[in-house]
Amino acid sequence: TFFFILIFLLIYLSPGEIVVNEVNFVRKCISTENNQEGLWGKLICTNFKVSFIPQDPSPKQVFTSTLSHLLLGEHDIPLTCLEQVVTVNDTKGKKKVLGSNQKLKFNPTELILYCKDLRIIRFCFDEAGPESAKKVCLAIAHYSHPADLQLLFGFEYQGRRYHESKGIERVNGSPPRGGLQTPMFDRSSDWDREIKRTNASEWRVCSINQSYFVSSSLPEHIVVPASLTDQDLMNYAVSFTDGRIPMWCWNHANGSALVRMASLTDPLQHRKPEQKIFAAITKSHPQRNEPFRSDLDKSLPSILDIQSAFVKLRQICILGEAFLKHSAEMVYHLDGKNSSVILQEEEDRDLNCVISSLVQLMLDPHYRSLIGFQSLVQKEWVMAGHRFLDRCNHLKKNDKEESPLFLLFLDCVWQMMNQYPAAFEFTETYLTVLSDSMWIPLFSTFLFSSSKQRRQHLMDFAKHKAIPQGEDQVVYFPPVWEWSQQFSTKDQTLFNNPMYVGKGAACVQNGEVKTFKRTKKAYSSTLRGPSTPVRNGIKGGEDTLTRRVSLVTELKSELTPVKDESPSERFFKEWFSRPADLQGMLIPLVMPSHMAFWKLFFLRWVPEACISKGGPVTTYHKLSQLVDEIEILQSQLRQYKGTSPRSTPLPNPGGPPSERRRMYFKASSPDDPPTPPDYLTSSFPFTPEGNLSRRTVQGTPISKFLNGARIWLSTETLANDTV
Repeated sequence: TFFFILIFLLIYLSPGEIVVNEVNFVRKCISTENNQEGLWGKLICTNFKVSFIPQDPSPKQVFTSTLSHLLLGEHDIPLTCLEQVVTVNDTKGKKKVLGSNQKLKFNPTELILYCKDLRIIRFCFDEAGPESAKKVCLAIAHYSHPADLQLLFGFEYQGRRYHESKGIERVNGSPPRGGLQTPMFDRSSDWDREIKRTNASEWRVCSINQSYFVSSSLPEHIVVPASLTDQDLMNYAVSFTDGRIPMWCWNHANGSALVRMASLTDPLQHRKPEQKIFAAITKSHPQRNEPFRSDLDKSLPSILDIQSAFVKLRQICILGEAFLKHSAEMVYHLDGKNSSVILQEEEDRDLNCVISSLVQLMLDPHYRSLIGFQSLVQKEWVMAGHRFLDRCNHLKKNDKEESPLFLLFLDCVWQMMNQYPAAFEFTETYLTVLSDSMWIPLFSTFLFSSSKQRRQHLMDFAKHKAIPQGEDQVVYFPPVWEWSQQFSTKDQTLFNNPMYVGKGAACVQNGEVKTFKRTKKAYSSTLRGPSTPVRNGIKGGEDTLTRRVSLVTELKSELTPVKDESPSERFFKEWFSRPADLQGMLIPLVMPSHMAFWKLFFLRWVPEACISKGGPVTTYHKLSQLVDEIEILQSQLRQYKGTSPRSTPLPNPGGPPSERRRMYFKASSPDDPPTPPDYLTSSFPFTPEGNLSRRTVQGTPISKFLNGARIWLSTETLANDTV
């Protein structure tokens, strides 16, 4: 038996992972009604995760399948995903939140883990030895509060993988890579391609920040107005916070540019350098239109407000409304007024990331593809120096710096997906998995606060792990975009949206096949109002939608006539009066009634909210099978008629599954034997089995949860708990 358990444990240990403490005869509580129901097994703390191994295998799932993680088991929790570690002694009525190197004066009867992915998991030590239970609780608390970044498991894991892969054939000192790659924007060629893709002819790649000489938080290569010299930019950089000179993000087809910048260190003394840069941005515009500046620090909630709202959970939709509304206003200036936009924030590393990303998502269909979206996150978040280390609070050192800005962005993306389901190549499963990946410290994407910090830690890491100089360090801390490290090819197909309308695709409208095409002239060229006054080289905000409800009340197609409509109101009214171009500009509806609750993300671990055989997954399931069936029929039709010289042969239905279908749910061909129907739940592919769930999921009114019912939190509710 001991040998079997040892082998079983080794299956779950990653390279470099070690068991630091464990306890037997632990009960994982999975019932919301009967405290005696649960799974019995062993609770283990490693230097990577908290792992629970059931004594008996779970009963056979009634679901088709779940998302199988290659690094984590069904009952595993990464240490970086832990928000609070709480120990309880029911008999003495004591409770304590544990931190690093703390003492525990009582023997715990329960352990409650509050997770950043919204799970609340409880373990009972009814039959476990009291001292063993205390030691495993202290170990979990200690290892979930690392004192230094390089104590996170990712460094040990990547170092061990490097030395174990020394025998793999290398190309130029690095393991070979294949497949479609996401641009990392860590080299000038990536920026050059983006400039050409958006036809930003008056902008150039600048490398004055080589070795992070000018700014510690900017990437080494940035895009700046072509009319400015490197020497000019170096002189101007001292005027901006951390040397973050205005940086190009994206270009509209009309020549307007989206730019982001930090605040001036001394607005009175450094106004002249700012004006010269703004003049260069004006010169980059084909019509020499003055740029419009938006101060996000004054227009949007602060990062502390965002964190406070996230703790309350239900307010996250209200914040999403504000950010989508402001992004739509910036779209109006770029597209409707043909004006470049400068997004200003004190440090240019938080709110600017959200707004610049949403604006590009609304205007550029490239970023609504899977690779395009990943490149957008890489460009506007990772390389732009978003403080992922601080905002995720991986080291649990400063709660005041923590703020779920990236989750807020993903929620805004989901709101747009919910309104335009065929405009995005990826699914809400993809967005949820991307959010979960923030708490797995094995990828460079969410682990560092700047590319300079990343480089410095990787240099120290390479020296400590005896990695020869000159070898490509990126492969040792891969980006999260290398999904094959977490999921199989089959599971990754759940990222694909079967309804996605790609570039040049057609749709059926009113029984007729129509292509998505709208010219610029059709919806904006006649809507531009008179030019606004210019102050200090930039336009003022007279035409902005300053009233909180101004855009909200106008983003409807069925509006009663209003006297003296502003140009912005006419712009949005005209846009919503036409059919949406899924491969053109998209503007979301932002009235409160249009903002939905992202149920899959927020409620996936709540059994009361789990709908058996229902939810959006049922629609996704049927659509996937329908698309797959159409592909099979098209292939059979071509085989019957013969392929035309210009047509591309479809995959052979008899070929390998990886080449035959890209859908997770495949349709049955006439020759296939009948298969039993699939039984899914609304939480698919994140099954609640073993995560605060009954063995048989029975739906109850969702209002029970939303109104604050805490059936399963009988002892774990803390005095300061607001979840």
